[in-house]
Amino acid sequence: METKKVEIFSTDTCHFCHMAKEWLESKGVPFIEYNVGTDTEKRKEMMEMTGQLGVPVVRIGDNVMIGFNPDQMAKILEIAD
Repeated sequence: METKKVEIFSTDTCHFCHMAKEWLESKGVPFIEYNVGTDTEKRKEMMEMTGQLGVPVVRIGDNVMIGFNPDQMAKILEIAD
């Protein structure tokens, strides 16, 4: 199975961001977190990628998801939910 790079664009106060990170940790999936509340470059990148400021934004390889969707994340990562 190919390892896909997982990135989360989040903020400290986002409940669904915390849920997404906890879900990935529970599955043993490493990820890179970008706090778009403080990182203006990553906030700009997220805006260019999605056209909006809502978080979390989860990028798995070439797949970009807005919001926390464990079923879709499991499918893309090819793991059981």
